[in-house]
Order: sequence, then structure tokens, then C-alpha cells
Amino acid sequence: MTKSPLLAAAFCPYDPPMTKTLLCIGYGFSARALTPLLHPLGWTITGTTRSAERAEAMRAEGVIPIIWPGTDLDGALKAASHLLISAAPSPDAGDPLLAQMDLSAYRFDWVGYLSTTGVYGNHDGAWVDEATPLTPSTRRGRLRVAAESAWQATGLPLHIFRLAGIYGPGRGPFSKVRNGTARRIIKAGQMFSRIHADDIAQVVAASIAQPRPGAVYNLCDDDPAPPQDVLAYAAELLGLPLPPEVDFDAADMTPMARSFYAENKRVRNDLIKSELGVRLKYPSYKEGLQSLLKLETPQS
Repeated sequence: MTKSPLLAAAFCPYDPPMTKTLLCIGYGFSARALTPLLHPLGWTITGTTRSAERAEAMRAEGVIPIIWPGTDLDGALKAASHLLISAAPSPDAGDPLLAQMDLSAYRFDWVGYLSTTGVYGNHDGAWVDEATPLTPSTRRGRLRVAAESAWQATGLPLHIFRLAGIYGPGRGPFSKVRNGTARRIIKAGQMFSRIHADDIAQVVAASIAQPRPGAVYNLCDDDPAPPQDVLAYAAELLGLPLPPEVDFDAADMTPMARSFYAENKRVRNDLIKSELGVRLKYPSYKEGLQSLLKLETPQS
């Protein structure tokens, strides 16, 4: 039997149902990367967006857009066999869907929630895994812990995906390196984990094909690294000088950017490999940046 593209990507042992509908609450960067895996299998994909302009772009991609908030989601929720939540919680209302909807009347084969490794907080560069206690040190992390808990309380067949720093096409360091605005912020011992959007998609696809309600997965690559190393490698690939070093304490940064440096940890990804059989397309930032640069370079 020839396996489907989804299974080839997810390394799954059986063929999934071919007539399914995925509703994405917040059709953003990560959810969009899943579409090329599901569309060839005949899936219907619906996604919410706040923007009429973005809705038109979604239609062009074969995705059914819903302007939300502002549209009743009852029909879309009833039609969905699978539900993916990537909308961020708010300080006032928490998770935006749970704040507006009672989901007890709906039935889904699978529910996925895109969270963040920020729920683990700071570990001074030590390794964390899915069993590490949740001790967030930022407001964003605390909101995500509360949102995870709220989704777990629904009793739905929930799968939580804790994402490291996301990058991918259109979201990389090359433009700043090229235009000279990149700075290598130096904070001793600082480590970040990352994940390419295509690897997020293949992990989520693998979970859809092999559901285990209650599962929690860390989504990151194999190579946590200091942020200055990533910029240095981007400059090397471009053949440009190294961006200048700036000490963290003296760096001119937004409060949001500075807050990311409050948490220092390395994230383990063993479970997505051992349980879902995933082999990362981009096991480190080096393969990921090489791929992004190729996308930017016209092929002869």
C-alpha cells in the first residue's frame, strides 16, 4: 500500500480517514504550514482571522475564512471533526474561544492547542521536558498555563503542543543582517530553543494521525543555541560581516524583546520522536537557515 503524503511526513503506520474538516482558531503562521500536508488528502480547512484582507489570501490558498470575532462559530464548530487552537489568550478574558463558547455540545475526533515552552519559566540553561513543573516567570507564560488548564478542563480529546521560538519562510534573520540593523545581543549563558514552521506542521500532522488525548509534546529542534550564534551563521551564509556585539544590559530593546531573555533553558524533544516517529526536517537552525536562503534565491 502506498502511504499518503501526510503519513510520509508524520511517519505513521496506518492511513487516516480522508474526509475530515479542520477548524483553526487563529489561522496564523503555524496553522498555515499545516495546510499543504492536509489539502492533498482531501481535507477541508477552515480558519478564523480578524482581517478581511487576510481572508482573501486564505481563499486563494483554498482555506475557508471566517472573520472572527464578529461571526457566529456554531456552524463551523459543528462541521469540524478536528479543532486546532493557536489564538493567544488575553490578560482580561483568557482563551478567546473558551471565553465566548461553551464547547460541551460539540464533538471532535482531535483537538490541538498550540502553547509555548514559556510555561516552564527560567531554568538557568538547564534542560526541561514535558514532565518539568510549570513555573512561568512572565505574564505571557502564566496566561498560557491558565489557558492550557482551561482547555484540559473541557474534557475534549486535547493534545498540547509547547512551541519553542518559531521561524520559517518570511520569518528569519536575513533581512536585518542585510540592512545592517541586526545586533548580536550577548547575555552570558543564554540559550534559546527554536522550531521551523514545517516541523511544527509535521508534528501536528503526526498527532492527528496518531491521537492520544491528554498528550503534551515539546516542539523544538535538537540544537538549543545562543541567539548571537544564529545571527552569526546568517551573516556567514550571506557572506556579510558579523553584526556588532551589544551587551544585554546596554542593549536598546523593547520590553517585549527584553522579556524573552528572562527565561534561559534548553528544551528536550525526545517524545515527538519516540511516540510520533517524527524526524525533524531541520534538526538545527543551520539546516533551517540554509533552507530559508534557498527559498530566497531564484533557481536557474
